Amino acid sequence: MARTALITGASAGLGAEYARQLAQRGASLVLVARSHDALEQLASQLRGSYGVEVETLAVDLLKRRERAKVEARLRDRARPIELLINNAGFGLPLAFERNDVELEVSHLKLHVEVPLRLTHAALGAMLERGRGRIVNVASVAGFLPRSTYGACKGWLISFSRWANVQYTPRGVTVTAVCPGFTHTSFHERMGLAPGNEGVPSGLWLDASLVVSESLRDVARGKSVSIPSLRYKILVRLTALLPDAVAARIGQRGR
Repeated sequence: MARTALITGASAGLGAEYARQLAQRGASLVLVARSHDALEQLASQLRGSYGVEVETLAVDLLKRRERAKVEARLRDRARPIELLINNAGFGLPLAFERNDVELEVSHLKLHVEVPLRLTHAALGAMLERGRGRIVNVASVAGFLPRSTYGACKGWLISFSRWANVQYTPRGVTVTAVCPGFTHTSFHERMGLAPGNEGVPSGLWLDASLVVSESLRDVARGKSVSIPSLRYKILVRLTALLPDAVAARIGQRGR
């Protein structure tokens, strides 16, 4: 799919799974996350298992000077990035009024401002070459009234849909990937195990399925990818519900 892919939030969860599946396909990788040790461990595994080139950038994307290193790498015409995966993110409790507002602002920046900036940085070189793919990892929560997480992901979906229409004629596709509840370390970082989520076991997805299905949709140039049939159906059904009912559904899980 891509000769070189840059993945944010690559040290664990869906980011690491994207790295593994792309390495299996022979792609070179640029892995971005805050943890230097975790990045280097993953990079070593991928080099050893698949013989691919792997760069690492240990940066905090919320810090302007550190994020600038990633933006510069995306703009580097001599070492082009064909695939950008904006995956970095974190979750907060749904009770907005009880959350620290500075955490909420950081949450907003990481889910909205950072992918906006990185997409902008990548587009120039991609449009010059007349090819490229950008993936914004959103969520089915973006289709529901679900506190600020759903709001951020809803923005990402809308932005991706517009950008895909805008730039596909010039060779660059933009896809919002919208997984449902997925077994990754995302929930563990919030201090929760899947059994404490209040979500039926049948709604949990495996990260490998989410990534493989989404990469097929990305290759097809789709603007929105909803991995798994069950979530495709659920998203269509929730669009028909009154806001109050949809919001109650959105309260399930964390």
